[in-house]
Amino acid sequence: MSFRISVAPPADDTLAKMRDGEPFRDELARTLAQDPYGHGSTAVKDERDRREATVHGAIVLYYVSSSVLTLTVVRLVPLP
Repeated sequence: MSFRISVAPPADDTLAKMRDGEPFRDELARTLAQDPYGHGSTAVKDERDRREATVHGAIVLYYVSSSVLTLTVVRLVPLP
């Protein structure tokens, strides 16, 4: 089962500035979209559906909505 990936405006702005945006999206689809609670992700502030993971050289803060199979990226922090 694959989750749909949605990118909120603040994260979308960061993604637009990333020089490897398309490979980053591909890696999100390959990893977190397949298993949003896996890939080394951790719950943020003990909220199971509020998660953080490192994907393709960026820290990703995202929310998981299991009822509609959507993963919403709310913040991206590219690593140097």
